[in-house]
Amino acid sequence: MKKNILYYCCLLLLFFTAGCKKEGNYPGGVISPYISIYDVRDLYRGNDVSLSKENMFGSAKITGVVVSDHTGNNLPEGLLVIQDKRRLSELRGISIAIGADAAKYIPGDSVIVNVEGAVLKRANGILQITGVSGGAVTKVSSGNPIGVNRVPSSSVLADPGKYESTLIVIVKAGFNPLPAPGDVLSGDKVLNDGFADLTLHTEATSKFANTPAPFLANFYGIVFNKQVSDTQLIPQLRMRTVDDVVVLSSTINIAPVIITGFISDVAGGDGNYEYMQFMATQDINFATTPYSVVVTNNANASVPTGYPVNGWATGNMRTYKMNLTSGTAAKGTFFYVGGTGKTINGASSTSISSVNWIRSFNYTTTDGDGFGTKTSGLFANSGNASGFAIFKGTNVDVNSAPVDVLFVSTGGSLYTTTPAPQGYRIANTDWYDIKNPITLEDQPFYRSGSNTLNMSYTTADLGYFYKMGGEYNVTLGRWTKARAQNNVLLTKTSQLVEIEGPGSTVLK
Repeated sequence: MKKNILYYCCLLLLFFTAGCKKEGNYPGGVISPYISIYDVRDLYRGNDVSLSKENMFGSAKITGVVVSDHTGNNLPEGLLVIQDKRRLSELRGISIAIGADAAKYIPGDSVIVNVEGAVLKRANGILQITGVSGGAVTKVSSGNPIGVNRVPSSSVLADPGKYESTLIVIVKAGFNPLPAPGDVLSGDKVLNDGFADLTLHTEATSKFANTPAPFLANFYGIVFNKQVSDTQLIPQLRMRTVDDVVVLSSTINIAPVIITGFISDVAGGDGNYEYMQFMATQDINFATTPYSVVVTNNANASVPTGYPVNGWATGNMRTYKMNLTSGTAAKGTFFYVGGTGKTINGASSTSISSVNWIRSFNYTTTDGDGFGTKTSGLFANSGNASGFAIFKGTNVDVNSAPVDVLFVSTGGSLYTTTPAPQGYRIANTDWYDIKNPITLEDQPFYRSGSNTLNMSYTTADLGYFYKMGGEYNVTLGRWTKARAQNNVLLTKTSQLVEIEGPGSTVLK
């Protein structure tokens, strides 16, 4: 019986194998005349490629929206730059060498380009399609929208080929070093947006070469690559016209204090053991220049419930304030605010009483300074949002905006637009913007507009220290490396170096 079953199985397998012969064409199937830019770029493997229907899967044309604009005299001459998202919704761009005809097209034009017989090659560092005449380009329509593609400079540096010949915007970027009075855009300038340094190239012959270099701006432009070796590409951003720079600020605003870390849930009971770590960016005498720290707890049991009508000054179980009115902190040093326990990870753990405690507060037995009810825990441990902010001065009300602020998680009643905007005000930081950097609309609260960044909540009751590593440049007055959450799991015997050592925020 077993032999018969095996025999019949083999016959069935042979039948289906014979019946499943692959065919080159499928009944009713029609090959698209258009190949995506993604697939065209993927054909290049370091050597020139003659484009044909055979290697373009039966297609002969590409289509896309024009992003190049030669009216500003700042793009490589003769290149028509288009982009599309036809493949996997992945935006890709390509430069097409068509000579003087490239100047006939403007951003928003939709075009079809016959590329059969053309050559895909890297010339002057730029992957481009060459051997295409102006007559091979057909304009289909104009005025098509081009979506804003906000990209951090670190992503461009990590994958130059992905962003080459695409229109992007580098947001909240400044020059490093700062421009001196009289400095203009002409030449190679180093842009920093808090993620990495990217070269902005402006031809000396461009129409905006002599435009004053701003302090902080959004820079729109097309990414082009320079080839420095067989395997290394160096990207640079080229603006098209003077309208591609949107000035956000012309003044330097240095944050006197920045948030660098905290522990919100120690191993064991939290009461009197939570603490926050800050860094002074200038010498501070708190007796003459007082500050205040406010913690917000939005756990479901915290009252008053609902949206914070009075913002950071809501009080009761929602917000708790501690005034900083004595002590000093030297530029570039850490200081601490928190419970009187002064240990690294709750009861019976390593003492850190020797660090610079500007305020240690028995919040389990004492109400806050001005508002806030005594509590067994300042921060929410429910997964709902909590956070804290530092303010200049000790008078905090519904209109007060902090110097620096960070939030954990997103749960709870945090922000509403009706009947009037209510929420926790933020500061201009590496994470938050009082005005939307793209639309320039007001968004002064956490969770409003683009202010949605937050730290992830860690597992409760283990003793994670949130180490917020970044790089703040006092000369530039901005973050040149945005803070990143590093969760350090402390023990009862952990030492100070674990919260102040490698991976901590650096002042430049």
